[in-house]
Amino acid sequence: MAIVGAGPLGRWLALAAARAGYNVLLEDVMPANLHHAREALRRELSAEALPAVQFVSTIEDAVRDADLAIDCVPDELESKLEIFWLLDRMAPPRTVLATPTTRLSIADLAACTYRADKCVAIVVEARELAGREERPAGELLLRTTRQTAVQTIAVVRDFWERVGFMPRFEVESDANGPL
Repeated sequence: MAIVGAGPLGRWLALAAARAGYNVLLEDVMPANLHHAREALRRELSAEALPAVQFVSTIEDAVRDADLAIDCVPDELESKLEIFWLLDRMAPPRTVLATPTTRLSIADLAACTYRADKCVAIVVEARELAGREERPAGELLLRTTRQTAVQTIAVVRDFWERVGFMPRFEVESDANGPL
């Protein structure tokens, strides 16, 4: 899997994913963020699990073989649109795109891609998700669109269940009511 952004949320996701048995490519454009992530994960992961995380400096390297890509960029429309545009063009067609957001429409973000059926929103504050650390995770709301494929839901459900969450899916509403 690919994680774009090595800040607190990206580091937490990389740690959780590696512990759950995923191979993780963690990307950040800021070398200092990758350095801090490498040091933090070295302290937290066992010697056996640490090789499951690779640190890369380009989105292209991160998503080249990913089945799932989660962006950890700021929850601002311009940032999310840019990252979805990049991920869509650089990732293989099978790659599912997921993004933490509390206020942006996943339908709007998915519309800027060629894979609207493979886009999911993780509806939670990034700091709330990263702050869960070792505590029991509980339920996690994931928002989809009418176009979201069954296979997309399966990939995302499997990931969150393996890292200890109980995913709950809902279809995004529009101004006229539920989709």
